[in-house]
Amino acid sequence: MSKKDKYLADENRYEKMNYRRTGNSGLLLPELSLGLWHNFGKNDNFNNSRELLKCAFDNGITHFDLANNYGPPPGSAEKNFGKILKKDFKSYRDELIISTKAGYGMWPGPYGDLGSKKFLVASLDQSLKRMKLDYVDIFYHHRPDYDTPLEETMGTLDLMVRQGKALYVGISNYQPEEAEKAFKILKDLGTPCLIHQPNYSMFNRWIEDGLLDLLGKEQVGAICFSPLAQGMLTDKYLNGLPKDSRAVKDSPFLNTNQVLDMLPKIKALNEIAKSRNQTLAQMAISWILKDERITSVLIGASKTEQILDSIKATQNTSFDLNELEKINGIVNS
Repeated sequence: MSKKDKYLADENRYEKMNYRRTGNSGLLLPELSLGLWHNFGKNDNFNNSRELLKCAFDNGITHFDLANNYGPPPGSAEKNFGKILKKDFKSYRDELIISTKAGYGMWPGPYGDLGSKKFLVASLDQSLKRMKLDYVDIFYHHRPDYDTPLEETMGTLDLMVRQGKALYVGISNYQPEEAEKAFKILKDLGTPCLIHQPNYSMFNRWIEDGLLDLLGKEQVGAICFSPLAQGMLTDKYLNGLPKDSRAVKDSPFLNTNQVLDMLPKIKALNEIAKSRNQTLAQMAISWILKDERITSVLIGASKTEQILDSIKATQNTSFDLNELEKINGIVNS
């Protein structure tokens, strides 16, 4: 790469983002983090992936969230991220929080899935090779494994920190009961759980039934994925179902009937967003960030404009009682 092409980050980037402390730790995370679940795989436009990461970092988003199985194919998001890291972010490594996870199927046979020490150690080693990194900042167990003793899974997370392959550890998709046990095991081992990554949006509020209170009590951070409910909490479906949308394609995460059932609620929520001078997507993100127990919201993006649009949500995270009552009334109707 010539000097002319070398990426120089915006020098005002840290003035464009708010940061929150992650639980009872020294680590601050941006209120928005960029997830690489989509748009960074082998079949995606590599230069577009580069522009997304540069746009995020130029606006103070320092946290990039990956997993071993992100792609498609699995592993390709980490591989592409490693290439972009080398091209554009080599001199900024100490300003980045890079996280990855293991817990879903990665390779055939009994050692390529779930939560055994064998799988987690091998998986993190593979992730580090793909990204060409010495360590990740956060390593997560991606989902509970009810057949492996929790002591083994959490003991492996602790081991990864002691071996210098991860600085912090977290868990994802754990219900309150398992999460509480996991927190205790990790605390006793001397590697406290930094953060929990659950699915949370105005339409999916399961974490309000015990998990948020637990995270507050145990002083563990929370970073929420799918804040826009697979696109339902955006303007995408306000005027019908676009032909190229996930709902029309009946993806495993969203289908036509789901969207049609929710359409009256989506339209009603959009009216509240307009009264706040926000888009529906911005309000959906702001609504999550209104709770101080939430450290960060994970966003995905296929265009830089979507990142810039989401960042505006951090400028107004206050809701009055009337707005909250209206939102609850719509969602629960």
